[in-house]
Order: sequence, then C-alpha cells, then structure tokens
Amino acid sequence: MKLTIERSQFLKSLSHAQSVVERANTIPILGNVMLEAADGRLRLSATDLELGAVETVDAEAISGGGTTLPAQVLYDIARKLPDGAQVELETEDGSDRIRLRCGRSTFTLSALPPEEFPELSKAEFGCRFQLAAEDLRGLIDRTGFAASTEETRYYLNGIYLHTTEHEGVPVLRAVATDGHRLARVEVPRPAGAEDMPGGVIVPRKAVQELRKLLGDGETGKDFPVDISVSETGIKFVVESVELTSKLIDGTYPDYERVIPTGNDKRLEVESGALAEAVDRVAAISSERTRAIKLAIDADSMQLSAADPTYGMAMEEIDVRFDGGAPMEIGFNARYLLEILRRIEGGTAALELADPAAPTLVRDMVDSSALYVLMPMRV
Repeated sequence: MKLTIERSQFLKSLSHAQSVVERANTIPILGNVMLEAADGRLRLSATDLELGAVETVDAEAISGGGTTLPAQVLYDIARKLPDGAQVELETEDGSDRIRLRCGRSTFTLSALPPEEFPELSKAEFGCRFQLAAEDLRGLIDRTGFAASTEETRYYLNGIYLHTTEHEGVPVLRAVATDGHRLARVEVPRPAGAEDMPGGVIVPRKAVQELRKLLGDGETGKDFPVDISVSETGIKFVVESVELTSKLIDGTYPDYERVIPTGNDKRLEVESGALAEAVDRVAAISSERTRAIKLAIDADSMQLSAADPTYGMAMEEIDVRFDGGAPMEIGFNARYLLEILRRIEGGTAALELADPAAPTLVRDMVDSSALYVLMPMRV
C-alpha cells in the first residue's frame, strides 16, 4: 500500500475513528484503525465491537492494500503535522511496519495484520428513513443530557427512539431519563419511520459520536441523515461517515406514567433570567446535593441556597404565578439549569402540584419539547 492524503482531511477522519476506539482494552487490534486504499480513495474503519465507524475519503492511492495502525498514535501524529501538508503512507515490503512521511518528518509505525480486524456488522436493516441534520441535532441536544450514566440501569443509558402520535399527528419521539429528570422531544414522523420495529434504545456512546458528526450547524449548512434500523442495530450515514451501533437490549420503562397530568399551578418565567439566577445562587449550595429552594409568590420568586460551610445566597426575580397561595419547592440546581438552557423560546412554563410532586416544564413557543423534574427536600 502506498498513498498520499492531505493532512487536514486525514486528521478529520482520524478524529472520528479514534473517538470510537476504546483506549483501554485487552484486545490490541481494537485499538487500531483499519486503513484500506483503492481506486483513489482511502477507507478508514474503527470499532469497539459495539460501535463502528467507516469513512471513505479522497486520497492519491499509488498502490492499493490495507493495514491497521494504532488509532490514538496516528491521530496524535496527524494533529501535530503542519496544516496543508501532504501525508504519505507506505508499507515496508516483508515487514509489519508502515512508514509515514510528511515534509522532513518520518515515522515508522508498527502495524497489525488487517486479517485480525473484526468484520463490522452487515445486519439487514428493514426500516430506512431520512431526517434533517438540524432535527437530529435538536432531538439529541434536548434529550441526551437526561440519559442515565448508572450502569446498573443499563436500559436508561441512552435515548429511547420510537414513533407514536401526538394530538393525532404521527411523530418520531426521543426520550431520555435517569429517574430524576425526563426529557421528551419529537419531530414530525419522516416517511419510512413507520416501519421501525417498536421502540429502540440508542446507547449513550453512539449518541455522543453521532452528535460530533452532525457539527454545530451554525454555518446554516443542513443535510439529510440516512437512518436505518433493525431489531438489534441502528445505522446513521452522515455525509461521508457511516456510524453503526448495536442497540441496548432491554425494555424501556413506561415513561408516560411519570409525566404529571394534574398539575394545576402554573409559573411563567423568562428562562434566561431564571437560569442565570439559579447559576449564581447554586454557587453557594452543597457540592453533594446542589439543592436550591424556590419560594414562589404571585409576581416574584425568591431563590435561595445554604451551606453550613460557605453561608447562604438569595436572589429574587419577576415571575407570573397562577397558583393561588404562595408555595416553596426545592430542586437540584444542576438538573433545573440543564433543562432551562434547552428552552429555546425564551419563556418557560413550570406546571406544579405540590412540593413533593414532579414538576412539568414546557417551552412556551415549542410544544414539541416537554421536561419533567423531580423535586427534592431543602
């Protein structure tokens, strides 16, 4: 194998591959990225046996072939090479080494045989549909933060994706919860998604890698993402990258049961002002509980936090409260803040029942998003 590739393109592709690879593993080949050159293209593959990424990019392939190299080492080298430079990779005849040249720099890297690299899943996907990158970003950004990180409840370690109806309209819905808060966001159901095999749980790592591929979207550039789903796996094709993941094998809980329906006290508040106040007051709260108290009246709300070591903090903001008598309720400041930062319309509506019941949080201008937050004693 002998090829030449532009450094920035090589670095971009390696960044995708090395983030899939697990740095600490007992199988050496899983720490490597597979490089295959043919027909003026370079194909890079990486996997941890649960998640796999394949990307094909332009390269000047002088002679074809394949090899595997340590993903992290290769990425670190490419990252430190000068921008705009040409990178040359060449196998040494009769050797398990690869020579990498760039300008006056030369690296000789130990390779592992490509035959040892695990074959990526070629499962049959019966359901296929497209979703705009902007919509997919929204589903991830507004739900993924609520997914659990506790391995004991593995079935909550991801985003639950399924089709349903909302007020008679077919939707594709994403849900995430860790038992303390819940996020539910939906988009109109794309054509083909009706064939999804029930609900599927997309693992947290796959969601994180997918989000990196989708980019920030600030340039206004949008593109369709091809999504394929089977009983056991899901595949996303994001421009030149194909990301395939196994699904979490478990039953997602009936999340509808924890969404309150009888909360009759309504609080409307400017989400940015409340988020800033929560952030300031929480600076004094206990690191362990991050507890803050909200004392709510008809047109104002007092936020407070106390810690026996550091002291106490208080701040008052304007609100509109239609709930009769004043009430007090406590929340985990970080959980409340994470929800408020995802309110896109500027005004949040908190629907409350009593200090011990879950609170419903809505975006006043976006009915597709809904959040549930459990209170805490303060």
